Amino acid sequence: MTNRRQFLTLLGATGIAAAAPRSLFAAPAPAEPFSFLFLTDMHIQPELNAATGCGMAVKKARTIKADFAVNGGDHVFDSLGVPKQRALSLFDLYGKTEQDLGLKVHHTLGNHDVVGIYTASGVEPTDPAYGKKLFEDRFGKTFYTFDHKGHHFIVLDSIFITADHAYEGRIDDAQLKWLAADLASVPVGTPIIVSVHIPLASAYANYLPEPATPPKHPALTVANTNQVIDLFDGHNVLGVLQGHTHVNERVDWRGVPYITGGAVSGNWWKGIHLGTPEGFTIVTVENGKLSTRYETYGFKAVTS
Repeated sequence: MTNRRQFLTLLGATGIAAAAPRSLFAAPAPAEPFSFLFLTDMHIQPELNAATGCGMAVKKARTIKADFAVNGGDHVFDSLGVPKQRALSLFDLYGKTEQDLGLKVHHTLGNHDVVGIYTASGVEPTDPAYGKKLFEDRFGKTFYTFDHKGHHFIVLDSIFITADHAYEGRIDDAQLKWLAADLASVPVGTPIIVSVHIPLASAYANYLPEPATPPKHPALTVANTNQVIDLFDGHNVLGVLQGHTHVNERVDWRGVPYITGGAVSGNWWKGIHLGTPEGFTIVTVENGKLSTRYETYGFKAVTS
């Protein structure tokens, strides 16, 4: 009888532990220093020597000691408004280049990775490659997490497809709910690093001339940034890595650095963009802090 009572007590405690948040039972593991690569806006294509440029970037990246790479989005140029076969060939071209990197790559969805949502593409919404489906088929979920050496990584999907066959920067309601649940499940104090394509925080709009007419859809930054940033409060977010604008930029807001990486493609393979040449970012995580260094690789744009 005593053995049975002890067994039931143990079983009950185990059930409670399984149902309770991890933060009540687990302390963060000691954080080991490491480095990784953040390559964004590769915009690979056969034209403008882009495939050669991506190959050069990968060759340079292979010389840097890194545990893995994060692709910040816009793997290809362009899937939004081209026929399906063109989109497939671009993803194939990217896949060959990634193989040469020789590292595990975690993928972030970019707007140019979305297939056929512009009506000019001729791709029907029922097509198995339409929208985010091809990306998911090649790389997996568009928002997800992974853990590395005591750090929790969150990859967000900032591309919201609108009803009028366009896109805007937005984290949708379902993803916000998922993000809140994930953050609640992480042990208190765990260092967190976020990747997103369209920036949550950026001063990029201030670098550009004022548009003659306001854009129909907000696309330079995430429209509902405040909803996302509010969820970060109370958590140990070391930094948010961003792409999309092709500038090397850092904005600190509410204690979190928002670091936009310059583009592998520079000014879409036409030179330097607003002072940022073609390159990628080396991220080092050590002693509870995230630091970055921007690395160029010597690409020369076609000028004639």
